[in-house]
Amino acid sequence: MTTETKPLAGRIALVAGATRGAGRGIAVQLGAAGATVYVTGRTTRDRVSEVGRATETIEETAELVTAAGGEGVAVPTDHLEPEQVRALVERIDHDHGRLDVLVNDVWGGEHLVGPSFGRKTWEIDLDGGLRMLELGVKTHAVTSHAVLPLLIRHQGGLVVEVTDGTAAYNATRYRENLFYDLAKNAPIRMAFGLAKELAEYGGTAVSVTPGWLRSEQMLAAFGVTEENWRDATEDLPGFAIAESPVYVGRAVAALAADPDRARWTGQSLSSGQLAAEYGFTDADGSRPDAWGFMIAQETDPDASVEAYR
Repeated sequence: MTTETKPLAGRIALVAGATRGAGRGIAVQLGAAGATVYVTGRTTRDRVSEVGRATETIEETAELVTAAGGEGVAVPTDHLEPEQVRALVERIDHDHGRLDVLVNDVWGGEHLVGPSFGRKTWEIDLDGGLRMLELGVKTHAVTSHAVLPLLIRHQGGLVVEVTDGTAAYNATRYRENLFYDLAKNAPIRMAFGLAKELAEYGGTAVSVTPGWLRSEQMLAAFGVTEENWRDATEDLPGFAIAESPVYVGRAVAALAADPDRARWTGQSLSSGQLAAEYGFTDADGSRPDAWGFMIAQETDPDASVEAYR
């Protein structure tokens, strides 16, 4: 093992919300770079969360991290419960006495988006809307409050707030409905604020968004698998720009391994942007720029996907 092949060897990371999708992809790629990765979530082999998917569990994610070359540690955690998050921090502190990377990827609200898609605020079920804010905003605040005292114990910690959309894209576009818009813009602002607070500790805080993500849940919605995902483009041609969770995972791993990552602090970044900077590709060898394509498509409906892969 060398620092070239395992640049994160000896580093300790926490991926909050690592059951599936971007969180799982990030955890596995941090493991591939040699990190010990604590993975959290509400779906275990014994219990299913409100998302209702028993097919992905945090234990499975931890096993994938270990198989990739790191050490995966599954800790069932509801990030809306401060005492559970504090117990998680105490465990990491007891085991290692440090934390180098915090990835805040808690969400689990996709089942709430569909019924409220495109609806006015007063037309949306209020409990569902507020639940989106709990899952996408409150969980991140609870986690940062409990975890950051351990992260700042050593200089140079990294915080990654995972969201949907870059600051530039979201600034002029309304994201589905008021509650979803708030839930996905809040992490961008959180990263900006935490960058200010972590500066004196040499810390870096950024927000990172994948593009159109081929998560397990998304593939199931289109009735395809990772092997035949392009079949979905027959009904939705734009899906051709979709990326796998490996891509955003490699983006975060590249950030974590960059000794000069502080140059990004406070910024909103995308997997495609970071791929162009660090030179990695998606699992299939392509380098999709989903946000660039979606912007181009707004003025040119015939924009070529291939020009953005």
